[in-house]
Amino acid sequence: MRNYIFKILLFVVLAVAVTACTGMFEKYNSDETSYTEEQQKIDNYWYGMPLVNVQHGIYFNYDWGEGKNWTFQIMQNLNIDLFAGYFHNNKFNDDATNTMYDLNDTWNAKMWEYTYWYAIPEGKKAEDRCQTDMPEFYGVIKIIKVLLLHRISDVYGPVIYKEFGHSKIDGVPDSQRDTYYAFFDDLDQAIEILSDSDNNTGKLARFDILMPDGKKNNKQWMKFANSLRLRLAMRISKVDPEKARTETVKALNSPFGLLEGIDDVVAVNTVNTGYTNPLGEINKVWGEVYMNANMESILTGYEDPRISRFFEPVASETHKGIFRGIRQGTSSNYSESENYSQSSIPQSFNALLMTSAEVWFLRAEAALRGWSDESTKYCYEQGVKVSFARWRSDGVDEYLKSDNIAADYVDDFYPENSIEARCRVSPRWDDGADNETKLEKIITQKWIACYPEGCEAWAEQRRTGYPRLFPVKHNMSNGVIDTEVMIRRLNFPVSIKTLNSSQYEALCKELNGPDTGGTRVWWDTGAPNF
Repeated sequence: MRNYIFKILLFVVLAVAVTACTGMFEKYNSDETSYTEEQQKIDNYWYGMPLVNVQHGIYFNYDWGEGKNWTFQIMQNLNIDLFAGYFHNNKFNDDATNTMYDLNDTWNAKMWEYTYWYAIPEGKKAEDRCQTDMPEFYGVIKIIKVLLLHRISDVYGPVIYKEFGHSKIDGVPDSQRDTYYAFFDDLDQAIEILSDSDNNTGKLARFDILMPDGKKNNKQWMKFANSLRLRLAMRISKVDPEKARTETVKALNSPFGLLEGIDDVVAVNTVNTGYTNPLGEINKVWGEVYMNANMESILTGYEDPRISRFFEPVASETHKGIFRGIRQGTSSNYSESENYSQSSIPQSFNALLMTSAEVWFLRAEAALRGWSDESTKYCYEQGVKVSFARWRSDGVDEYLKSDNIAADYVDDFYPENSIEARCRVSPRWDDGADNETKLEKIITQKWIACYPEGCEAWAEQRRTGYPRLFPVKHNMSNGVIDTEVMIRRLNFPVSIKTLNSSQYEALCKELNGPDTGGTRVWWDTGAPNF
């Protein structure tokens, strides 16, 4: 008995170690010979640990012996976060890389590679283990699978989805259309499973690091599934409006509801989960995350009080106390970093994946398109109010009456980088405006509210054209990416060509265009929104 108890304690310690620092990731999660399957099922660790690991992999922060945080930096911060108009990395400005559209495969391939090599195998393991024995876990992993892969699809286009977890390099690619339809099917199945399962929070809560405390249950996951459905439905609103409308109505009419309240947040939790926000690490410790000029233009022009929650004021004596950003596609000296505003996001900040503010803006767009009977103005203003409340910012009533517009960007050090503001809408709702102007207001406020999650911000900016972002100053793509049209996607990893050339050819065929940053993905039509 003492030996058996010792083994249990040893397994718990190992499980915590895996959660706390996913070092030697594959070894810990494949070597199960020293502890039997039946023993691992005690306290549901057999089912729960792969679920924890895949949650770490959404907003990626694994350590398999090569260090943490830098993986996130090259997966997202040095590409997607720049293109979204949120951040700039002052350290790498002198390198003619992503910021100037001279795309760096070493960086841009990693979101695909690390997701397929580490997160997806854990997701597949969770599916296989939970499908029969633990239905509530199985329903949750289906939702997580959609969340994980839609981010990859939105960045690259076609992906491998129906053969989820097949292997690191194999699997038949799916078109983005087929992938999105499969997303909706999986959300249907997840809700059906969760609605039929016992709402036993004791089983799931211990391994759930995405939902807030007190809401780690089936009901909250179904609300998230509906909200995720609404996000994806709106994404295809221009390319496939009938399907988009059908899925929108399904989400809005679901008896299980949507994310609505201030505390209805989906984020990778940093409290007692072994997870630290990698954006916070490269920001606060490395000092490499700075305000993008688009953020400066819009937030200062709007006199948006959230700016002091998002960024730190400039530290230098010459510009002390103001907020300054860096224009994309420009070169700056790293020694001047004290003259720019650093992000305020710390390591302890939960890594946001979806907030209720975003959902209110999705509802506003649905109403604007005539797909619901809700008030567009009410949903829009609720989105702004919920965002203000989340960031503990005052003055929302005055803000919603404001006719302020974005400010011109003025670069004191390099005047040639200065540019007139592109965003010309104000926060105040105008019922008399045309639908395009109304949508621009909705998406601009959604862009602010999604901060600092660049994946969603960049996807929506490409879909709608809003907010109107500054073009890069220097374009080094040799004509592959149009300066005004801007970058539309990331290239497929070069490693796919090397490891599986037939798969690469199949991906390019489904992309229906050259494998460049100038090719639009399926839902990015380039057509007017109305």
